[in-house]
Amino acid sequence: MAELKTYVLGRKTIEDLEALDQSDIKDDLQEIPSELMTINMGPSHPAMHGTVRIVLTVDGERIVASDVQPGFLHRCFEKESEYATYTQIFPYTDRLNYVSPMINNVGYALAVEKLLDMDRDIPERAKYIRVIVSEISRITDHLTCIGASAMELGAFTVFFYYIKAREWLFDLLEELSGARLTYSYVRVGGVVNDLTDDFEAKLNQHLSGLETILGEVETLLNNNKIFRDRMEGVGPFSREKALAWGLTGPVARACGLDYDVRKDYPYLVYDRFDFDVPVGTTGDCFDRFLVRVEEMRQSIRILRQAFEQIPDGPVMIDDPRVALPDKQAAYNTIEAMIRHFKHIMDGIRVPPGEAYTFVEGGNGELGFFIVADGTGQPYKCYCRSPSFITLQTVPELIKGHLIADVVPIFGMINMIGGECDK
Repeated sequence: MAELKTYVLGRKTIEDLEALDQSDIKDDLQEIPSELMTINMGPSHPAMHGTVRIVLTVDGERIVASDVQPGFLHRCFEKESEYATYTQIFPYTDRLNYVSPMINNVGYALAVEKLLDMDRDIPERAKYIRVIVSEISRITDHLTCIGASAMELGAFTVFFYYIKAREWLFDLLEELSGARLTYSYVRVGGVVNDLTDDFEAKLNQHLSGLETILGEVETLLNNNKIFRDRMEGVGPFSREKALAWGLTGPVARACGLDYDVRKDYPYLVYDRFDFDVPVGTTGDCFDRFLVRVEEMRQSIRILRQAFEQIPDGPVMIDDPRVALPDKQAAYNTIEAMIRHFKHIMDGIRVPPGEAYTFVEGGNGELGFFIVADGTGQPYKCYCRSPSFITLQTVPELIKGHLIADVVPIFGMINMIGGECDK
């Protein structure tokens, strides 16, 4: 009966046809035109994780070709940065990857500090705090990615568990920075303020709870037939293809590509920590899931080591040409108020030159390339956003799969709209 799938059965039922010889029923069958169909998936689609439109060309339920169209968000990070001072750009970086904005803050600050040739002068405590907030942000990024992706496959319990754990960490970062999501906590030369008195105690409590949740979710998903059927063998990518496309982060490591900026090009104080880089073998959605889960465990290891090693001391460089004055002083003395005004409106005077720095973001290598012209504003501020690099592979990843497979594939590459439409 395989050859009968492309025919209309007319007045006869399947049982009738199975009982007849095929030569007896040719007159009762009518061939269906096998034309391809073009359909839209997004931008208003719950599985798109942002304002992205995918124009699918399908043969039945099978995807033949696709056209991925980001660009409905209009973030304009790079153009906006040309008209803002170096300090004013920090809130813009928050809105690139708005799930782990602290890492964006750190990456941008490192680029400006490299231009100022002061990257070795940053206080040690500030470096450790930057690592701490970055690793917390990495965990919140992975929690959001896996939680949302699992929910889209029907695992609502996982979503509730992971978002609860994410809220613990969001609350902690809110206490530290004063903001809920777009923190703008890092500054050129250090960070805004020191850790709160009970920060370490609260974080340790949350990390213990997170470890429990990670174990519970693995029990729920790792051997769940529905979850594995939807993830295993779906959207595989080889190590060679990952290299050819320039992939980094969890998606590349799931393909067997052992590359992590924190290990291969250590920055801040990452060379002082003992942690592993999880690597997959098949590069499918299930491997991406496993890599992200294990990366959260490694981030927990880094956080605990960071608090064992963190020294006392200042959290901002002692250089009035770079550091903003204390807020209390800015409100009460004319000198500090003028200095604050000049920093914000005229900007830090960065000598002419260009610099590129890169950090390990939640989704891969996050780089900032800045061209300075000697004024308080960058001539050019380019962001090497990992989500945009990964998004380019979607047409190849989903080709030959069913429409339903777009959901786990798109979910597990973790496309963030702010990074793509930049």
